[in-house]
Amino acid sequence: MDRVNGYLRRVPVWLVYTVGVLPVPIWLWLGINGQLGIDPVKEIEHRLGELALQILLVCLAITPLRRYARLNLMKFRRAIGVLAFYYVTCHLLVWLVLDVQIPAQIWADILKRPYVTIGMAAFALLLPLAVTSNNWSVRRLGNAWRRLHRLVYPAVLLGAIHYLMLVKGFQFEPLIYLGMILLLLGLRLPDLRRRTAL
Repeated sequence: MDRVNGYLRRVPVWLVYTVGVLPVPIWLWLGINGQLGIDPVKEIEHRLGELALQILLVCLAITPLRRYARLNLMKFRRAIGVLAFYYVTCHLLVWLVLDVQIPAQIWADILKRPYVTIGMAAFALLLPLAVTSNNWSVRRLGNAWRRLHRLVYPAVLLGAIHYLMLVKGFQFEPLIYLGMILLLLGLRLPDLRRRTAL
């Protein structure tokens, strides 16, 4: 694992951002050219949301991976978090601009459809984390910055519930995501209790 960590130290953070944003233009190009099925908007919307959830899972896994597997991804934690918010935002924008489109219907869906309400709540929790993902905010907020960024835990849980409620019929995939999130949150509980006690 030391050799892997050595290789990772040589990877520039900008490369994570560059590679991380590539799926969006690729999917848009595929959608425009009719290669994403009969409903490309829904397909892109689904892909963006699922990738956002996957990246959030990676965020949750960074500390357990370092502790139990000795794999150190801390250098990329901010980039991974920002990319997760990027995909959540793209998922939301596709739903707003390309899917629903009608402002009155958007508000009606937020208020009347529980899975939409939960998805918007997850976005609202992630928004201050994205805004404060910079060195100035870390210095300015001090210890409050770390407490603020614990909002990622309920946010990712809400994201999994949003996905679970969205799918039609019984499917294993959203349950697997939810189970992985609960496992990762469980691994973080000792740290959270210790920090809360301090």
